[in-house]
Amino acid sequence: MKAFLMLGLMIVTAGVRAQQQPKTYCNPINLDYAFLPIPNFAEWGKHRATADPVIVTYQGDYYLFSTNQWGYWWSSDMLNWNFVSRSFLRAEHDVYDDLCAPAVWVQGDTLLVMGSTYATNFPIWMSTNPKANAWEEAIHAYEIGGWDPDFFVDDDGKLYQFNGSSNVYPLYGVEVNRKTFQPIGARKELLLLDDNRLGWHRFGEYNDNTFLKPFMEGAHMTKHKGKYYLQYAAPGTEFSGYADGVAISDKPLGFYEHQSLPLSYKPGGFARGAGHGATYQDIYGNYWHVSSIVIGVKNNFERRLGIWPAGFDQDDVMYTNTAFGDYPHYLPNDGADHLESRFTGWMLLNFNKPVRVSSTLGAAYGANNAVDEDIKTYWSAATGDKGEWLESDLGAVSEVRAVQLNYADQDAEFLGKQEGFYHQYKLHHSIDGKSWKVLVDKSQNKKDVPHDYIELEKPVKARYLKLENVHVPTGKFAISGLRVFGNGLGEKPEAVREFLVLRGEEDKRSAWLKWRPVDDAYAYNIHLGIHPDKLYNTIMVYNGNDYWYKGMDKNKTYYFCIEAINENGVSERTAIQEVK
Repeated sequence: MKAFLMLGLMIVTAGVRAQQQPKTYCNPINLDYAFLPIPNFAEWGKHRATADPVIVTYQGDYYLFSTNQWGYWWSSDMLNWNFVSRSFLRAEHDVYDDLCAPAVWVQGDTLLVMGSTYATNFPIWMSTNPKANAWEEAIHAYEIGGWDPDFFVDDDGKLYQFNGSSNVYPLYGVEVNRKTFQPIGARKELLLLDDNRLGWHRFGEYNDNTFLKPFMEGAHMTKHKGKYYLQYAAPGTEFSGYADGVAISDKPLGFYEHQSLPLSYKPGGFARGAGHGATYQDIYGNYWHVSSIVIGVKNNFERRLGIWPAGFDQDDVMYTNTAFGDYPHYLPNDGADHLESRFTGWMLLNFNKPVRVSSTLGAAYGANNAVDEDIKTYWSAATGDKGEWLESDLGAVSEVRAVQLNYADQDAEFLGKQEGFYHQYKLHHSIDGKSWKVLVDKSQNKKDVPHDYIELEKPVKARYLKLENVHVPTGKFAISGLRVFGNGLGEKPEAVREFLVLRGEEDKRSAWLKWRPVDDAYAYNIHLGIHPDKLYNTIMVYNGNDYWYKGMDKNKTYYFCIEAINENGVSERTAIQEVK
């Protein structure tokens, strides 16, 4: 009876949610990320970091686990995340951090968690009330271990583990007894990278593959219509092209065949990279993919998290939609076709526009770094004092709908998870730069909001926005992106002309893309795929009119088109171009 009543409550709740206007979110998602815990990795400056995320839907809520956070988050709406503090390691493990690249899965009515380990004494934890932090050991020592593990419960109730993280060894799979958690048979080799065929597998920021073999890691399994979709990350977490791929089989333990395109791929824009993640379904059945975003300035492992719409098309091709992936998107409020974008249509209004600031720490931290659409660069004030400010000129009066405020960790003083942290600020708006009104007042805020995103209740007409510091939790007042979204009051850009794709003759994995600049465009989206109706990968290019693309399957014909972007909207796409 209790289970029946709970099911009824969940159905009613879902019905209420479905009637509401969807809210919006913006990547990187706004979490109270921990500071990297490893002292030897902090030589360039202490900084926040996490990666390797998993989200599961459990009892009508969303649970998010990721690397080195000393706890986990839950949310009822995928927007507001509540942190639960907990260490999943026992004292005898004698390690410096917390769970790394955890596996999280639902088995029956229970949520289970295990971290990466080569040891034989790590536990698997279980809970039927994770919101209350009520956990106990499902097994005291999981003997076979596994780095970057994933556990998958098949429709027939069988449990499988997939794991692997190496630039030499493959991903592995094994069936596991779901009661004793003992392996049934030996691990089976399932999948290796194929950088000789698939260009995006090549190591390096530009897929140059000059001195190291690419890395394969982050296994995750999704089953759809009887087929098994084994996801993996490559070629290295430090790079903008860090992506998740997918290989497909009719059986959980293979044979697996690579899908040519990356599954989640975001090499351009403000927040780049979309690798080592997990696919999940929301309470309405829509698929989403959560993955790692690279910053990599203070350390190679300086990373954040992003959430992208995902799904399967009519031919059961798995995809993730990252077009405008770091602009405001609608959250789920009902069943949706994710081939139709969740993008709000709110454009970036202040890219490379004039900026004034109260002070500057030094030449490396100039004011325009706050509006250059590069999360790797940032402006820093000379201090973290109350009253430091940054003023952004939109260039013309525009309709402002949302603002994202991205803090940088300049001169942070902490390692590990900090509680009691908070940011406080005021955001003002003006038509003429002289008469100011308060747009957002967070001077009393008591939350840690390193990537604060504010959707305005009503749009506001403004030309100038001024951010005033009240309190930062540590270090200087430093901003990697004051990003203002909405719509300009002018015309959309003209369509791109003279779009040219030159594919290599000796190396079919690579191509040079070139186009005539559009006078009033600040960026371009390149859409590509291996079928003219399936252009599932998108590359965003700011302030340029060419791009070296080295991610192709050398055995496939590709299709490309491009669109121009400005403050007022998006142009028509060019005709789709076939490139053999």
